Amino acid sequence: MKLSASHQDSDSGHSPSDDGKKVGVAPGEFETLGHNELPPDPDAGLSEAERARIDRKLLWKLDVRLIPWLCLLYLISFLDRSNIGNAKLDGLQKSLHITSGQYNACLSIFFVSYALFEPVTNVLLKRLRPSVFIPIIMTLWGITMVTMGLTHNFQGMMAARFFLGMAEAGLFPGINYYLSCWYKRDEFGIRAAIFFSAAAVSGSFGGLLAAAIGKMDGIGGKKGWAWIFILEGLVTVLVGIASFWMVYDFPDEAHFLSDADRQRVIRRLKADQQSSAEHESFKMEYFWASVKDWKTWLYAAIYMGADCPLYAFSLFLPSIIASLGYKSTTAQLLSVPPYAAAAILTITIGYIADRTHQRGLCNIFTSFLGMAGFSMLIAGTSPGVQYAGTFLGALGIYPCIANTIVWVSNNTEGVYKRGITMGFVIGWGNLNGVVSSNIYQAKDAPKYRQGHGVVLGYLTVFLLGGSVLNYFLLRGENAKRRAGGRDYWAEGKSEREVEALGDRRPGFIYTL
Repeated sequence: MKLSASHQDSDSGHSPSDDGKKVGVAPGEFETLGHNELPPDPDAGLSEAERARIDRKLLWKLDVRLIPWLCLLYLISFLDRSNIGNAKLDGLQKSLHITSGQYNACLSIFFVSYALFEPVTNVLLKRLRPSVFIPIIMTLWGITMVTMGLTHNFQGMMAARFFLGMAEAGLFPGINYYLSCWYKRDEFGIRAAIFFSAAAVSGSFGGLLAAAIGKMDGIGGKKGWAWIFILEGLVTVLVGIASFWMVYDFPDEAHFLSDADRQRVIRRLKADQQSSAEHESFKMEYFWASVKDWKTWLYAAIYMGADCPLYAFSLFLPSIIASLGYKSTTAQLLSVPPYAAAAILTITIGYIADRTHQRGLCNIFTSFLGMAGFSMLIAGTSPGVQYAGTFLGALGIYPCIANTIVWVSNNTEGVYKRGITMGFVIGWGNLNGVVSSNIYQAKDAPKYRQGHGVVLGYLTVFLLGGSVLNYFLLRGENAKRRAGGRDYWAEGKSEREVEALGDRRPGFIYTL
C-alpha cells in the first residue's frame, strides 16, 4: 500500500512533501531488509522529544487494538477448559453415571489432544494469518462446548473433551507468539502478564458464573451443569465470529496501521534485535534448530513445573475448598479470591521483570510462594490455614506461567523457530495436564495429600530447579559472548547468513 498524495500521517503530522518518498514501503516488503538495515525513517528530522511522543502514541494504539480483545479470548478459553471442575460440583458425575476414574480420564484426554496439536499451530497461524486462524478455532471449540452440555454418557464426554483440546491448542501459544511479533522484548512481559491474568480472572469469574448458571437446574429438562457448558459455549461461538473483525494480522500486514506506523513498528523491533515482524518462508531447518537447542528442553521442564500445578489448581480448587467443609455454592464463591490475588501479582511480576530484565529471578522468588502454599495444604490442620494455602499456591503458580513464556520468547529469535519452540514448550507443559488430572483422587479426600505432594514436587524440582539452572547457564553464555568467545560462529558468513543464526548470533545477549 503506497501513500497517496493526500495522505497525512496522523502521528508525525508530516505530509508526503516532507517524507512521502521515505514512507512508501508496501506491506510484505520488509523481508528484503538485512539485520542491520532499517525501513525508511518516517520521523527523520524530528527531535528526540517528538520521537518519544510519537512512540508513546504508537504503543498506546497497539495496546488498545490488540490487548483487550486477546484478553477476552483467553479468558473464555480458560473458562471453557476448566469449567468441568465447576460442573462436577453441580452433579455432572452423578448425571452421567461415571466413576471418579472416568471423570479423571475426561480431564486427561483434553491435554492429550491439546499437546499433540499444539506444536504445529504456530506454523498454521503464520500461514493462515491470525485474523483467520484464531476465529476459526474459537468457533469450533465453542460448538464443542455446547455438545458437552448435550452428552448423556462417559463416551460422549470423552469425545467432546478430545475435540475441545484439539480446537483450543492453537490459542495460547499462538497469541503469545503473535504478541512477541509486535512488541520489544522489554515491553512484552507486562502485556503477556495482562493477557495471562485473564486465566486467573476466568477462575474467579467462572466460580461466580457457575454458581449463577447452576440455578437453572431443570430448565428445558437440562441439569445445571449442562447449562454451564451450553451457555458458555454459545458465548464462545459469538465471540469467535466477532473475532473475524476484531483480530488483526502481523505488523507488515495489519490494516489498522498507516504506512508510517507500520515502519515505526518494524524499526522498533529491528532496533531490539528482532526480525519477527517480517516475512520468512518456512524451512525444516527452523524446526531442527529448535529441536537441537538445549534451551527448548530446559524451558519445557521449567514450564512443566508451573503448568502441571496450574491445571491441578484450576481443575480441583472447587473440590479442595469443598473438602474443607463448604457446600457447593459457597465453595464456588470461595474460589474467587485466590484467583483475583493471582491476577494482580501476575501483572505486577510482568511489570517488574520488564523493568529489571531478570525473568529468571522473578520465577525463582515467586516459586517459593507456591511451595509455601502447598506445604500449608499438606501440613495444615484447620480450614483457615488450608484456605490461606490456596492463596499462596495461586500466587506462586500464575505469575510464573506468563513470565516463563516471555522468557522463552525473549531468548528465541527467528519467526518460525520462535513459534516452533513456543509450541514445544507449551505443548509439553500441557501434556503434563494428564498428570494433574489424575493426582487428586476421591479416595484421598479431604486431605488430598498425594495431589498436593505431587504439585509441590513439580514446583520444587522443575520450576525452581529449572529456573536456577537456566539462569546460571544463560549468564555463563552471555559472559562468553561479551568476551568474544562466540565470534567464530559468524566468521566467513555474509550479513544475511549471520542474521539467519537468530539467537546464535554472537551479538545476541540473552535475557536472564
